[in-house]
Amino acid sequence: MNSFDLTGKRALVTGASGGLGQAMAIGLAEAGADVVAVASSECRDTVAQIREMGRQAEWIAADLSKEELLEGVVSQAIGMIGGIDILVNNAGIIRRAPAAAHSRQDWHDVISLNLDSLFFLCQLVGNHMLERGSGKIINIASMLTYQGGINVPGYTASKHGVAGITKALANEWAGRGVQVNAIAPGYMTTNNTAPIIADENRYKAITERIPAGRWGTPDDMKGPAVFLASSASDYMNGHVLCVDGGWMAR
Repeated sequence: MNSFDLTGKRALVTGASGGLGQAMAIGLAEAGADVVAVASSECRDTVAQIREMGRQAEWIAADLSKEELLEGVVSQAIGMIGGIDILVNNAGIIRRAPAAAHSRQDWHDVISLNLDSLFFLCQLVGNHMLERGSGKIINIASMLTYQGGINVPGYTASKHGVAGITKALANEWAGRGVQVNAIAPGYMTTNNTAPIIADENRYKAITERIPAGRWGTPDDMKGPAVFLASSASDYMNGHVLCVDGGWMAR
């Protein structure tokens, strides 16, 4: 089990104030990593839980859709914990509206955070990793990396793009010691899916289609994140790992 041990590793996790990001940050800490949590909202709970384990945990408040802030966020994180061995690009938003009525502002807001900031953070942290010849980047994709979805054209486009960026970077960086992979969560109980859960008929139809017979929880992301952040996945490059209860198999 030593290959899953993250003791001494340093992780930067975006969108870590709650939901999937918080669970993955805590999971990495449980495996031994120190963590810098980044979010536009408070990460006090995430930081408190990690510190209770005896691990170092810090918090940076930042709107990652503002490209001009990203270099400062990375520099600050490196200063806080001495470096970055693991980057988890989880921050993202979703805007729901029919494609014919999807506003330009919603489109640009979603692409800016979900895709643009993800690439530039990969680039900034990736250069830091490439200098050392080692590192793990985990991008958060979606079932809509593979499907079209309903009323979420901007989100769908961004998550297709996440898979493309993951593969493109893996092609360039795998031979230089940096593994770039992604996780595609299925239907998870988070704030983003609250409108679907509130629709009794749609919630029932989705649940019936999931072979596992249930929706995922944020804790279901811990193991996959630790795996992709650890030396156990050293020969995985450019892979999008579905954590979906079997949704894509049906």
